[in-house]
Amino acid sequence: MTNSQALIKTLDFQLDIQSDNESLLYDATLEARSVYNQSIRLAKEGVDWNVIPDRVAEDASLVKNTIQRVVAKALGAMENYYEYDDYNKPSHTKDGTYPLRTNYEEGYNLSLTDDGDVAFRISAKPYKHVKGVLDGDDAHLDILKTALESDAWTIGTAEALFRNGNAELHVNVTSSEGTVRDKENSRTVVGVDVNEDNVALTALSKGSVEDTVVIEFPDIKFKRHRYFTMRKRVQNSGKDSIHDTLEGREERFVRDRLHKVSRHIVEWSRQFEKPCIVFEDLKEMRDGLDYGTRMNRRLHRLPFRALQHYTSYKAAFAGIPTAWINPEYTSQCCPMCGHTERSNRHKKRFKCQSCSHQDHADRSASVNIAVKGVEEYQEWTVPALNSLPVVRKVRRQASGAVDAPTVTHDAVRGYQTDGVAGVSD
Repeated sequence: MTNSQALIKTLDFQLDIQSDNESLLYDATLEARSVYNQSIRLAKEGVDWNVIPDRVAEDASLVKNTIQRVVAKALGAMENYYEYDDYNKPSHTKDGTYPLRTNYEEGYNLSLTDDGDVAFRISAKPYKHVKGVLDGDDAHLDILKTALESDAWTIGTAEALFRNGNAELHVNVTSSEGTVRDKENSRTVVGVDVNEDNVALTALSKGSVEDTVVIEFPDIKFKRHRYFTMRKRVQNSGKDSIHDTLEGREERFVRDRLHKVSRHIVEWSRQFEKPCIVFEDLKEMRDGLDYGTRMNRRLHRLPFRALQHYTSYKAAFAGIPTAWINPEYTSQCCPMCGHTERSNRHKKRFKCQSCSHQDHADRSASVNIAVKGVEEYQEWTVPALNSLPVVRKVRRQASGAVDAPTVTHDAVRGYQTDGVAGVSD
């Protein structure tokens, strides 16, 4: 059984501006930054959020719809700050450009030309337009052309921005005829454990553990720490503009890597029969964290939700359902005997204090997530976990490619060695 649901995808294009007024678009993105900053400042001062759009519009020289969309995005950032953590409070002092967020047929328009191109018209300022054609990936252009011609697709909000000095347009399109199978109608449950430097996956079917893998991405952790150190140095030197530039680079780098990892999660899951991808619901996770200033900073900035979101919507386009389970004790519970104790886990090593089962700690957590997913959403019972496959690791390089599995411990051959299941360094 399948459910129809709206599937949203973001398409990225470069702007080939042919109206000889690229500077107009650039000035508008600077104005959008001013709107964003003012919205954040007013929110911090306790101004009623319902009146902020009108307050900001008094001083802004953008299209009214664009002002409303930029303000909404700023207030959304404040809402996330209050709801999910007390770290990374949105700044109202940044300079430089900010994406010009606008609605279709209000702030921007698209049309097909006789030459088969997609023409755009962006209302950068009231009654002042930037025109040209879109350039980009053929697959994205094909989807957009389909959306322009088909009633089954709708074109939504877009953002005009400058990246590395180049003008771009990111367009949201929605397919109203997308189908995603009911998660209760799955033959395989894929448990996903997201961590600071890797994501562990375990596919569980009615009969056994089908496969398991740990995808490592240490470059994200390394780069984030490197950018943090650089930002602290320039901030201490009073160079706030460089600080904001570095923060933007970090965000773009992390977003790019997370998109690549999420694609690999979906591709890996598609090999199994009727898969359902299961995540931990980490919305409340940060509330109980207090491990000191340095560790709190690292944990509160982890892009858990972003990776889950990217994976979820990519899975939806592949027809794969996603689900969420309570994360309680998934990292402390032994998948073999069920014994739960904090001392079972030490860093990346899991050793049950009751039955002595040993495993890679993150892989063990992914098994428990898959088990919870079966128990909560499936009618079939969890298979007996008498043994687990050896942990297989792949490392995602800067190019985005996934290498062959990295070398595991020499003693590991097959499913069990010396009575120890699935042990790996």
